[in-house]
Amino acid sequence: MHPAFTIGGAALALMPLAMTLASRSSPAVVGFAALCFLAGCWRVDRAALRALLPPLVSPPGLAALAFLAWSVISLAWSPFPALSLRMLSEFLPTLLAAYCLARLAPGRLPGFAPTLGAVAVVLSAAYVAVDLAADMPVERFLGSRVAAFVFNRSVMTLDLVAGPLAFVLWRGRQRVAAVATLAFTMLGVLRSISGAAMMGLAAGLGMAGLARLLPRRAGIGLAGLGLGLAVALAPVEGDLLARVMPDAMHAQLTQSSSRARVAIARSFGAAVAADPWRGAGFGTSGRFAETPAAARIPGEMRVLLGVGHPHNSFLQVWAELGLPGAFLAALVLMLMLDRLARLPRPDLAVALGLVATSAAIAFVEHNAWAAWWTAGLGAAISWAREAARQRVEDAATRSFAMGGQA
Repeated sequence: MHPAFTIGGAALALMPLAMTLASRSSPAVVGFAALCFLAGCWRVDRAALRALLPPLVSPPGLAALAFLAWSVISLAWSPFPALSLRMLSEFLPTLLAAYCLARLAPGRLPGFAPTLGAVAVVLSAAYVAVDLAADMPVERFLGSRVAAFVFNRSVMTLDLVAGPLAFVLWRGRQRVAAVATLAFTMLGVLRSISGAAMMGLAAGLGMAGLARLLPRRAGIGLAGLGLGLAVALAPVEGDLLARVMPDAMHAQLTQSSSRARVAIARSFGAAVAADPWRGAGFGTSGRFAETPAAARIPGEMRVLLGVGHPHNSFLQVWAELGLPGAFLAALVLMLMLDRLARLPRPDLAVALGLVATSAAIAFVEHNAWAAWWTAGLGAAISWAREAARQRVEDAATRSFAMGGQA
């Protein structure tokens, strides 16, 4: 194995631990890992580099490229082109690195990588749980920021990576490591204060379980319905939640600032209604209160447009990219599900679990273009594709053995 593959595999495996120690580090780690695999393939397997292009001209790839093209076109009417360019400069390189890693790492990972990944997840989750239980003594000693939410990105990254990594371990007959990966992830997530990570954990486990129990079409249909509604109802999410969420539920979700999130969603939804056709422009959420669309809504609704983003990636797409962006995003998601529908049942369950986890977190949390989130998705998909490669290799081995016996 080329040394670059060994180093890149180690970087991929250690990414969750890096995120726990430095909560914005995943783009750098994933970018480094992708460069390692690119360098290794350049030296020993250039055909793999040529194989990076065909997926981009498949239906999902073309839809994704169309979405990115519309995002770039929206800079033409962005009131803050410098801000839009800065967001693109953070998002696009990380997206490219995540794509290269997901395409090149599977089949080229060193044998120790899944085990090292499990160790990284266990150490990350244990550190989060112990440090929070002890009132964050390490951060106090180092003079760092002492706030429980500093681990939120870390546990959301664990949410993404844990399922696919555990599946790789399980298929590699490392059953104890697979169970430990899931168990410690649950410990870290449940001990944290991230309501989004808890939602992602519950959604992922629930969807994976349903995908194993329901007929294939029912599982895909359920995922499609959920994603379709998330996109279609995003502009009216705030109004709907304001009507249906009782005060008792808000009281239970005080730590998650549910009232504020509903108010933010209502404000951004009103801005979408004021300019639904093209949006304010890519990456403008950071200054959305100053956009032309914001000026068209009542003054009291504009206050919460200054929070930086709507805490709902689907709503952010509507606000920044309008109806064309929302349509293209939905098209990408539906074409993705069409591809996933062809997977064997175990792989499908893990894939839909990852989809549900990602969608649940995206519905309530971060900036849609956050580089750390894109990097985490790239790492998770890399592990899922590695599990699929293991399945193919196992099938080939069994076929060869049966042929030999005959």
